[in-house]
Amino acid sequence: MDETPSPRGELQIRQLAMPADTNPAGDIFGGWVMAQMDAAGGIAAAGAARGRVVTVAASTMIFIQPVKVGDVVCVYTELKRVGRTSLTFDVEAWVLRQRTGDRVKVTQAEFTFVAVDEAGRPRPVPGDPARA
Repeated sequence: MDETPSPRGELQIRQLAMPADTNPAGDIFGGWVMAQMDAAGGIAAAGAARGRVVTVAASTMIFIQPVKVGDVVCVYTELKRVGRTSLTFDVEAWVLRQRTGDRVKVTQAEFTFVAVDEAGRPRPVPGDPARA
């Protein structure tokens, strides 16, 4: 039985970590990683909501391992809860390490999005977003 951890959910984004995204320690800035996770969650939420969404919360953010320059950051999303106007996703960031090719989980969080209309007002999430 293979007990190697693997990502949960659907791959939404793959992005190469570049030197311009580093912090003073030389690792990739945590805010950059969080932005990739927010974008990935937004893609998944917009598809499930069949329209525009806005981020309303990011919680339980855990930075597990540093991201290094040259790592390929892969962000996965899994629908966790659906409310009348909101969708909550578990979002995981994994990297493919440049030098070793290892796949490593680096960050996880929960993101909540609200479906909005053209005027930016909350609107109901249509149908069954789990099948979007």
